[in-house]
Amino acid sequence: MSKIIIVGTLAFDTIETPYGKVERVIGGSAPFASLAAKTKDIDCAVVSIVGNDFPKSYLDLLTSKNIDISEVQIDENGKSFFWSGKYHDNMNKRDTLETQVNVLAGFNPKIPKNFSELNVLILGNLDPKVQLSIVSQFEKKPDFIMLDTMNFWMDNTLDDLLKIISKVDLICINDEEVIQLSGCENYKLGIKKILTMGPKYVIMKKGEFGATLYSNKSEFFCPTFKIDKVIDPTGAGDSFAGAFAGHLAKSKNYSFESISNALIYANAVASFCVEKFGVDNMINISKEEINDRINFIKKHNS
Repeated sequence: MSKIIIVGTLAFDTIETPYGKVERVIGGSAPFASLAAKTKDIDCAVVSIVGNDFPKSYLDLLTSKNIDISEVQIDENGKSFFWSGKYHDNMNKRDTLETQVNVLAGFNPKIPKNFSELNVLILGNLDPKVQLSIVSQFEKKPDFIMLDTMNFWMDNTLDDLLKIISKVDLICINDEEVIQLSGCENYKLGIKKILTMGPKYVIMKKGEFGATLYSNKSEFFCPTFKIDKVIDPTGAGDSFAGAFAGHLAKSKNYSFESISNALIYANAVASFCVEKFGVDNMINISKEEINDRINFIKKHNS
């Protein structure tokens, strides 16, 4: 059985959009990514930390989908990561109202025992020190390591970020972050520069306008699946990453063509995420529904 690990956050999210508000629902990168990954028949583990306030029902949701949580640490003296945000009317922008790092500040991740030999490792958007720590624990390097990061780490921990970038196979960032990380004035030059930092591949995300996969020799653009009514965009990027990793691990093929197919699959799965608040729409997605959206994307990308 193919195996992946997701190193990411388990959190409480309070989200407000033009379509309503939810408070303290299960959030963070790990639930979205793991539920998306499990749309493929693979073994998936989450590595994270929560406080004593995190409901058992939220962890039960993951275990009900056969997601390994043996290395989800519970800090009995701490509180879980919390994020609150409000989306603008056009849903393309949001304001972060509150962030409480809480137990995440002391997170020291460990590899689950049954996952020492790994197909795909997802390094979620965390402190590069945490990402470096988990990579150093593998005696045998995972077949494929993918990295998510953001401008905050570029601003505050660039040296460590560059160290982890040198150890991964793929980095997934948005168009603004390509410019910032590379220091170049346009995307093309920026992508070339980042590819010299260590990764074999870069995925540049442009939100509703799709994503482009780059290597030294090739590029592949994949549009998004257009949603009639976006209810909550939170977690779409993490759902994308999880589905991408699940597809790649299942195929065990890390060629440019295979990664291009994973990109199509990831865009299709991530489109379900935004149709309801939180992870609600990620829990029971049928393969038929996913295939319908894959076919639509392929048809409109030919």
